[in-house]
Amino acid sequence: MELKGRLKIGYVSSDFGNHPTSHLMQSVPGLHDRNRVEVFCYALSQDDGTTFRSKISRETEHFVDLSQIPCNGKAADKIHADGIHILINMNGYTKGARNEIFALRPAPIQVMWLGYPGTSGASFMDYLVTDVVTSPVELANQYSEKLAYMPYTYFVGDHKQMFPHLKERLIVSDRSNSTSSSLADNIAIINATDLSPLVESTEVKEIKEVVKAAKLVEISLKVAELPTTTPIENMIASGQVQTSLNGVVVQNGLATTQTNNKAATGEEVPQNIVITTRQQYGLPDDAVVYCNFNQLYKIDPMTLHMWVNILKAVPNSVLWLLRFPAVGEPNLQATAQQLGLPPGRILFSNVAAKEEHVRRGQLADVCLDTPLCNGHTTSMDVLWTGTPVVTLPGETLASRVAASQLATLGCPELIARSRQEYQDIAIKLGTDKE
Repeated sequence: MELKGRLKIGYVSSDFGNHPTSHLMQSVPGLHDRNRVEVFCYALSQDDGTTFRSKISRETEHFVDLSQIPCNGKAADKIHADGIHILINMNGYTKGARNEIFALRPAPIQVMWLGYPGTSGASFMDYLVTDVVTSPVELANQYSEKLAYMPYTYFVGDHKQMFPHLKERLIVSDRSNSTSSSLADNIAIINATDLSPLVESTEVKEIKEVVKAAKLVEISLKVAELPTTTPIENMIASGQVQTSLNGVVVQNGLATTQTNNKAATGEEVPQNIVITTRQQYGLPDDAVVYCNFNQLYKIDPMTLHMWVNILKAVPNSVLWLLRFPAVGEPNLQATAQQLGLPPGRILFSNVAAKEEHVRRGQLADVCLDTPLCNGHTTSMDVLWTGTPVVTLPGETLASRVAASQLATLGCPELIARSRQEYQDIAIKLGTDKE
């Protein structure tokens, strides 16, 4: 194919709006080199009025609302008339997909990417954008498409733009109740894009620790030593929106939806100083907290059995899950108890708005991935907060995404090769103080 002028790339999705796909890739259209690439985005859904939609629309050279063209033939004609060279299918077989458009071959090269974690099995899809960990060449026969490898992970995220306030944190310490020489860094955490008002009004000390991983890494922890944390505890217990620490207003991390709904959904970066604590979610301060924030359908019997084994092996540990859906909670509790786990070791929280959902991941010690179908967006959310993820890759694309993320981050020691090794890694993280 001879290219005349710029390369024309078209992204097709029903998820240009408040959806995990847009949370991940909303900055991608605007990052293309406009001197070389002409970008088209074809929306299969109507405008939901969110900043996710408006950002993609604004930063894309051509934004076309195909929801106004319900006929797949006419939609394909429009794409063909635009002269698209590479057409990217971001839906696959997810809700809102219109694969009939791709079946009509409106572009010479048609590609699967991001939205659907698997092969299309379709002759009209030519390539699948992936990477060597997610789709190793020895498993290429599982795909109908040719594999187009990215140099690192194929899985993108917009967390740096959406959640920059989570890069900065203060660990809260109660001077009046300091009974141990060791400091837990995930019991009570304060985040903000600008922590200087609190730093300037509070006694803050910096602690440097050396963490043993694949290599020795020095990390720096900023600790706000408060005379007492009673105002924070009272705020949470009473459900107050905010409190004052040395004259600085600090917002209850559970109240984001009340103060700024766009910040709660991730459409805007929170401007307030926000505190997140284990108390807010009924998590024990002195426990090792394992977590998994995926939908509960991803938990198969093998996975639950491994998790129960881990909890049995780690004294004073709990597993933090979501009511996603709520009807799954009693079933999981009952099954875990049948496996010999005492009551009270698995704790559930409600599903939260996006910003809180990501931010509260800081409170966990370790995220236990679901091997059958990994956390994809969910794993990236947790990793952004600094919480390690333990994964066990299988053969399918959906079971290997977390391994790809960890390999890219330089954390191969968190990728297990067997069920036993998965448990061993998780147990070591829960018991090894080094």
